[in-house]
Formats: sequence, C-alpha cells, structure tokens
Amino acid sequence: MLSMLVEGVGHLTMLARLKGKQSVKHSAQLQPFTPILCRYAGNFDLKYLNQFELVKNPLPLKGKPLYCAFYLNELSYRVIPASEPQEYIYELYQKHLEQLVDCNDFEPVLRSYEYQLLEALGFGVEFCTDADGDEIKDKYYYQYIPELGFVVTDNPQLGFNGRLLIRMANGEFADPEVRKPAKHLSRYLLKPLLGNKALKSRELFLSR
Repeated sequence: MLSMLVEGVGHLTMLARLKGKQSVKHSAQLQPFTPILCRYAGNFDLKYLNQFELVKNPLPLKGKPLYCAFYLNELSYRVIPASEPQEYIYELYQKHLEQLVDCNDFEPVLRSYEYQLLEALGFGVEFCTDADGDEIKDKYYYQYIPELGFVVTDNPQLGFNGRLLIRMANGEFADPEVRKPAKHLSRYLLKPLLGNKALKSRELFLSR
C-alpha cells in the first residue's frame, strides 16, 4: 500500500500489483523520496499501481535533513486530502525536498513548505493586511483570529509584531527574529488540519 504525490494530480493511495521474478526487486525500489514514472488504474479512491520505473535514484538525505524529509512526508500525508485534485502540490513538495539535501539550516525550508502548503490547500494567511483590510504596520501588534485574520491588539503577549509579519510575508524565515514566531504561527495554523494526533516525525528531533 502506497501513499504517493503524483505530478499534476495530487495525493493518491495506491496498491502495488507486483508479480513475477522481479517483484522483490521492484518492491525494494518503492522507497520514500524516490521519483518514479508509473502507470496506474482505478475508478475509485484506491488506485492500482501496475507498472513503474525509476526516474532517478533516491535523494541522498542523511542526518537532520533526512529527519526533515520524514517530517515533510508525514505532514503531507496528514494534511493533503487524498483523491482531490491538487495540481501544484507535487512540484511544491519536490522543490523543498531537494532543498534539504546537504542543508545546514533546515528550519527556513520547513517553514517555507508549511506556509506554501497551507496556501495551496486554501488555508493560507494574508500577512500584508489585517482583518479590516488595512495594511499591516510595523508599530502594531496583531492577534490572529481564525477565519478573520490579523486584528490589532494592545497585548504583545497575545500577538505578533507587524514588522515580523511583513518579514514572514517575504519568506525571511532564516532571520533569527522571525524563526520563533513563524514556527509558533505555523503550528497554530496546522493544528486544525492535524487534529490531536501528534506527528511522529517530530520525535526524531526531540531525542537529538
């Protein structure tokens, strides 16, 4: 049983039909982070993988980049609906996966994927304007309200500095000032999609 991101299609669940002398070899090739060219069929949610060939070898991921790649996989599996058209999800995933190879600073890659994935799924955040349509300003703090957006607050403990929100909008996740609030907000936004079940891949980082 396979969960696959298919270019131009989205997230599909497939059952591999591998027969004959080459079945063991082919089964061993169906590994995470391995691009394949495949032929599948099926009129319902469960598709059948009938033939495939390797496009190229698996990405050379190791250490923390490998843990991050497992996180991308688990996050994608949990939040991308299966069998619903998602034209650009594969490209988004593949681009960020390749960025993890020999990556020394992986958090900006993870934040970039999280926010762009939320945007692609229709749960994106408008960073440049508040809930009233006014431009986000450096001097204010803003609290995020689901289904409304950012609302000005007098309590900095409840909100995000406008200057940092503008940097998030620009994807400046490598900035030390932006890292913590960007991670905090992304986890808040992902929680309704993930539910109460924790991501197992996060445990790889806790033990190291």
